[in-house]
Amino acid sequence: MTPIRTRFAPSPTGFLHLGNVRTALFAWLAARSTGGSFVLRVEDTDQGRYVAESEAAILETLRWLGLEWDEGPEVGGPHAPYIQSLRVDLYRSHAERLVEAGAAYWCTCTPERLAAMREEQQRNHRPPRYDRRCLGRQDEVAAERAAGVPAVLRLRMPEGTTEWDDAVHGPLRYDNGEVDDQVLLKSDGFPTYHLAVVVDDHLMEMTHVIRSDEWIPSTPKHLAVYRALGWEPPRFCHVPQVLDEQRQKLSKRRGARTVLEYAEAGYVPDAVVNAMALLGWSSGTGQEVFGRDELVAAFTLERVQPSPAVFDPQRLDSLNGLHIRRMSTEALMEALEFHLPGVSREARTRLVPLLRERMVTLRDATGLAAPLLGPAAREEGAALPPRRVSAAVAARLLDDAAREVEAGGLDDLEAMRHRLTEGLEAQGVRARDGFRVLYIAILGRPAGLPVFDAMAFIGAEESLRRLRAARAELES
Repeated sequence: MTPIRTRFAPSPTGFLHLGNVRTALFAWLAARSTGGSFVLRVEDTDQGRYVAESEAAILETLRWLGLEWDEGPEVGGPHAPYIQSLRVDLYRSHAERLVEAGAAYWCTCTPERLAAMREEQQRNHRPPRYDRRCLGRQDEVAAERAAGVPAVLRLRMPEGTTEWDDAVHGPLRYDNGEVDDQVLLKSDGFPTYHLAVVVDDHLMEMTHVIRSDEWIPSTPKHLAVYRALGWEPPRFCHVPQVLDEQRQKLSKRRGARTVLEYAEAGYVPDAVVNAMALLGWSSGTGQEVFGRDELVAAFTLERVQPSPAVFDPQRLDSLNGLHIRRMSTEALMEALEFHLPGVSREARTRLVPLLRERMVTLRDATGLAAPLLGPAAREEGAALPPRRVSAAVAARLLDDAAREVEAGGLDDLEAMRHRLTEGLEAQGVRARDGFRVLYIAILGRPAGLPVFDAMAFIGAEESLRRLRAARAELES
């Protein structure tokens, strides 16, 4: 298998959400599955939308997910710098090459003229495109530029058609007459995406460009730049967009959580990576739960589907619980440190067997473990005795449980459970109903962590104190 070079090139205009990350993941998997290279590039030429803290957040997000990059910020590489605002002179020099080749021209049309032109096109039901007014007046435009009139550089789309074989969508074809003469350099001298992306992808030796399919209409423009500069284009792979539950594009504007918010909420990186991989890709085997190495081994671009993928939060929750249960005791104990602040390493290690099967997210540990780490606050509605259990049965169970603890019952929890179960059944009460009394007494709620394990965790003295307090409550 030939190693390929892919890249993820986010703009630091905000924090990454799951739709952004899915594109990054596919690029990372494509590189790793072929033994190739994954490059991170920061596309910050849109200075008007630049958000200072988002660049650091992008790097933190990728590190949290485990999508390490082979070249890019903080790593370096042979094609540095990997931040576009530091490469502006490079883009300008290639823009001049396009002018010399007749593939680009300067335009001094004012924003007011362009707005009026578009309004007229819309009234006449024509697609909004630049009318090439400045193409035929380049001598005048040169004089205007020399006089300080703001100007942009536009791509001159060639006549004919543009065709390419997309790795996801197959053969695609565009009539160039329907494609706008895209601005390549803005009046402030900064490149637009459409120039910078081509220059960087070529000079950084990308073999495959993996990006959202919303960029398909821009690809004829990019191919025109490649050809005008005499460069061989990469293989384009336009992956499907990620939609929310209302089948709208997943976006920050529509309230999509950022990836770092999922981290804070107790999702584990492997589960997020697993869920994102299944949005628009499948192994063809029906397998749903993948570790990172399994994904790398199974991934191929050929199995990426062209249809939009709908993000299902419940599916992520399910996968997160499964990945939590796959974690080693050591890894889970370390992961719980954030959600159990101040709890000792020894206590977290003892809690792991109790929590592992009952967590959907790591954050669940906070509430589940609270009654074991401090006073068991009574949950609203958790009255003694609970439904289906009489006060007399509840009182006897509390007395029997206290005697068991005093007699060393916590040394053999299964035997104690068995004896208390027999006592309940002798009174015609099902154990699952009767044991709600113990849950409320020990944990302050009718369900939660296994109550006998909880008693063992808090110890005989604290268990007796809670059992006796509940017994006194019944008599009050």
